[in-house]
Amino acid sequence: MSSYDAEGLAALLPFPQVNAHKYSRGKLLLVAGSRPYPGAACLAAFAGERMGAGYTEVYTHADNVGKLQAYRPSLVVRSWDELLSKDTLLASREGRPCAYLVGSGFDGTDSQSAHLLLHVLRNAEAPVLVDGGAIAALSVTAARALCRARHEKGLVTVVTPHSGEAAVIGRPLGLSGLPQVDYAEELAWEYGAIVVLKGANTVVSDGEHSFAMTEGTAALAKAGTGDVLAGMIAALLAQGLDPLDACVLGATLHARAGVAAAVQLTDICVTPEDVIDAIPAAVRRTVEMSLEAVRMREAAEAASAEEA
Repeated sequence: MSSYDAEGLAALLPFPQVNAHKYSRGKLLLVAGSRPYPGAACLAAFAGERMGAGYTEVYTHADNVGKLQAYRPSLVVRSWDELLSKDTLLASREGRPCAYLVGSGFDGTDSQSAHLLLHVLRNAEAPVLVDGGAIAALSVTAARALCRARHEKGLVTVVTPHSGEAAVIGRPLGLSGLPQVDYAEELAWEYGAIVVLKGANTVVSDGEHSFAMTEGTAALAKAGTGDVLAGMIAALLAQGLDPLDACVLGATLHARAGVAAAVQLTDICVTPEDVIDAIPAAVRRTVEMSLEAVRMREAAEAASAEEA
């Protein structure tokens, strides 16, 4: 297992160029929010905006369109029917990157969830993050085959399960009883995906390289914080970050945002909305840690030079 140091993480932060515009900063397209769960789509979309995506568009259940528009007027909101009517979906390209997030607020027992997931996996020539209720649909042979086909074409798929969801998609493969790191690696290999296996510690793996994020806090153990994490990682993908970098940076910033929120509110009182509000503090903390690491390194080098 490896880790990202303070300077390396800070270097990944997607500060915009002076001549940036909303499309160069990345378009995030969310397919989220079944009829009973519009809140998950709200959280994921707001987190994506806060994490830097230049243009955020949500496809949701028709009954939820007005709710999301009222929640944040800066969101572009459309119905699932508009997405399904398209034979081709927006592709990520140089200067205008994009990424898709599918599944936050999906009802995993609804056949429409699987239909929407398959449509995006089949037609999106861009990174796709699979979260929430869409994860269960990956256990279907057709979905797993699409993930593998995307991998062979060089297209990125990210899956963000907690342990229960990981067990569901690992069951058809005969996976059980493995340590967290090994389980994440096996899932990544079998699905041709990058796996972000959430827990008290979170493991990110592409099947060959694995990284542990150990800065989490129990304050994040509330419904909705996973939607925030998905939105953050997807926004980084939409901005063109390397997929492993996006997953590690997103998971780390999510944890640091949780810690920052808990400092203000206590572990008891933090809500997913508070985590989103604390993303800027997490970004600042990441920059500060990098500067401190640079100061310490330069001091050590100076001391070594004096001894020589």
